[in-house]
This record gives sequence, C-alpha cells and structure tokens, in this order.
Amino acid sequence: MIDAPRYPRDMIGHGPRAPRAPWPGGARVAISLVLNYEEGGENCLLHGDAQSEAFLSDIAGAAPWPGQRHWNMESIYEYGARAGFWRLHALFTQRDLPLTIYGVASALARSPEQVRAMQAAGWDIASHGLKWVEHKDMPEAEERAQIAEAIRLHTEVTGTAPRGWYTGRCSANTVRLTAETGAFDWISDTYDDDLPYWLEVGARDQLVIPYTLEANDMRFATAPGWVTGQDFGQYLIDSFDVLHAEGGRMMSIGLHNRLIGRPGKLAGFLRFLDHVAAKGGAWFATRSQIADFWAATYPHRRHERPSQMDRATFVARYGSIFEHSPWIAERAWALELGPAHDTAIGLHNALARMFRSASAEERLGVLLAHPDLAGKLAQARRLTAESTQEQSSVGLDSLTDGERDSFQRLNTAYVEKHGFPFIIAVRDNTKATIMAAFETRIANDTETEFATACRQVERIAELRLMDLLP
Repeated sequence: MIDAPRYPRDMIGHGPRAPRAPWPGGARVAISLVLNYEEGGENCLLHGDAQSEAFLSDIAGAAPWPGQRHWNMESIYEYGARAGFWRLHALFTQRDLPLTIYGVASALARSPEQVRAMQAAGWDIASHGLKWVEHKDMPEAEERAQIAEAIRLHTEVTGTAPRGWYTGRCSANTVRLTAETGAFDWISDTYDDDLPYWLEVGARDQLVIPYTLEANDMRFATAPGWVTGQDFGQYLIDSFDVLHAEGGRMMSIGLHNRLIGRPGKLAGFLRFLDHVAAKGGAWFATRSQIADFWAATYPHRRHERPSQMDRATFVARYGSIFEHSPWIAERAWALELGPAHDTAIGLHNALARMFRSASAEERLGVLLAHPDLAGKLAQARRLTAESTQEQSSVGLDSLTDGERDSFQRLNTAYVEKHGFPFIIAVRDNTKATIMAAFETRIANDTETEFATACRQVERIAELRLMDLLP
C-alpha cells in the first residue's frame, strides 16, 4: 500500500520517443472519420429524462427545459436522423470511405433502418454509451450499470458486440470503468495524443485511440467555432498538411448528422476530402482497423513503474543510484510521483531534487561515498556493482603500471586539496579524457570543484537509471 502522494495524470505519453507509425501502403497520416449517431438518445422527457436537451444544436444559447419537451430541439435532432444521416451515407458510400460510428445504444434502437444501412456499408459501429447524457455526476455504480446495459443493448440491436467505446460526456471514472469491462479493443474518451497508446488498468492492457474536439464539426454549435463550411474545411486541410509533413501520425475527425449533415456545413468538408485525394499519403481507416494495426505493430510490454512501488521496493531498486546513499531514494519516494517519473529522466529528476535540496554536509557525504578512480578499492574488487561496471567500461580495471601510478598520484593530491574523491561520469569519457580532466580540475578552487563533482554525481545517477528504465 502506497501512502505517499501520487499524481495520476500522464504528462509525458509517447514524449520525445513517439514512433513514426509505418501506416499501411506507406501512408503518412491515418485518418479516422467518426460519425456520431446520437439522435434519439439525447435528453428528452420521452426518454425518461427530467429535462430537454441543450447540447450541440443550431439553437443559439439553448438551455435545458426542466419538465418540458423542447419541440425545436427535438426537431433539430430529428433532422440528423431523417436527412443528415442519409446525405452523409451517400457521400461515404459513393467515395468508398471507411467510417466509424459512435452509436448511442438507445438511439440505434430507435433507428433500425439507419443501422441496416451502416451494416450494409461495412461501417465500424462502436458504442457511444447507453444515452447521450452527462455522466459527470453519475455515481460509479450507476455508470458501471449503464456501460453494461449499453453493451447489451448494442449487441441486441446490431447483432454484434461493440469493439470500441466513446462516451463523450464522460466522468472521471469512465475510462477506468470501460477498460475494466475487458470488452473493448479500444476506447476513445481522451484527447491527449496524436497516436494510440496503451493504458494499464489493473491487469488490463487497454488500447486508447484518442479522439478530437477541435477537428470536429461540434464547433459549428460552440463558441468560438466554425461560422461557415469553409472555416471547418480549411482547418481540416491545415491539420492534414502539418501531420503529413511530420509523417506517421493519426488524424481524427468528428462529425454529427445534425451538424455536418446540413448542406452549407458539408461543403467545406468535401473540399477537405478533395484536397486529401489530390495530395495523397492518407490511409482512411476505421478505429478498429487502427486498433488492429497498433496492437500488431506496437504490442504493449509492461515494466516496473517507480511511482507504483511501495517504499521498501523503491529504495531497494534505486537506493544505490547515488553511491551508498539510500536516503536520497527514501526522500524521493515521498514526493508527488506519477507516470512522468516512471522513465529514467523522470525518476532522475526526483532523485536529483533530493540531492540538490540536501545540506552541504549531506552532499559531501555522497561525494565521500564514491571510490577513487582505479584506487585501492578497485584493486581489491570491493567496489559496488555499478562502480565496477563503470570503471571497467573505459578500461580502468586494466591499467598499465605507469597509468596506475599516475591515477594514484592524482587521487592523493586531489583528496588532499579538496577533501573528497575526484568524481567523473566515466561512461561519458575515455581513459585519455578522464586523465585530462583530472589534470585540469585538480587546479580548481574547492567551491568550484564541489559544484562540479555534484553535477558529475547527478550524471552518473542518470546513466545508471538509463540501464534500468525506459
């Protein structure tokens, strides 16, 4: 049981190591077109809700009407099912573009003809929850029950269980709860990356395919947002061009029947499709196709995560990173660690913070814990495993008699002047550069050399962590 503060948000993700995904056909961008089917699943008294819908419509400043049906709002949603869907169905089938449907289960149940058309087109029908309502205030048990019912109803209506999930109006529990079902090849209730990634939820390795709220026609109904179809189309074109130049990236595009299904809004999207066709380099794929590709190309591999270790395990693993100074690891464990500290760079930052904030006497103790280079401890084979490996990596364990005499002479003179051993990250150096640094640094004043030695201690710790962590 961890009783230290922990920060659960992942602020690094793929980070600087983000792969350049080798998409099929040599494509530079994987484009995921998503059509949200929410019509008939929105807030409505007919659906047992306490108020009318107020979200994502062309009614400016719409507000929920408690205890009343909102005829205009219902009519706008009905346009999406009656007209917008069929306009988009014709577009995507004529252009033979793969599509993922985010289908609200109760909406699909009220639209059997549209469901049949989705299936005939071979579209990927994912679950968009049981109802198109807010989950933020929903008790965890209720949300878990709604997820289960959404899966059941979706399977009953379509004949197939959904492979993917996106709630949209989610709670802080949604991602965890959907992953815990073990039912989904992918979930999309995040907006935090340009590529899929794996999320560890208990024993479950869950693939996440991030979605978008910016390359999304919902901004026709929000402020600031799109005014004309050209606004939307140009934004999509610009996004594609930047991702195309980077290469190996994914682009999600969110669409809604009642929004992009209107003729004037659709025109800009058509120009975007024409631009992509002319430029090339795009792989249009369903989210399930992207999930299959990612799982095959980048299968998840678990590793020990420092931020999830108990104190004893953490200190046992990292107590020797700073030579014979486990107190640094003990203090670092008590920091607000999180996913950002589960890499070599991240954990090094936490350990180095504790070293830097220690007293001068404590830092001097760390310096004194380091052995002389090629000194008596090395000759007696009494170095730590880390120091032994480091010194041997540049041949300090196989010196000539003349080289050994030079090191001993310099070690003695350095300690007599500064009061601590000469410390250098040997893995950044050669035998010759170490000797040259020795000759130069021995002339420094002790204050300067103390600071230099401390920086070298931090560098040695960083290199040691790189042997252990990603």
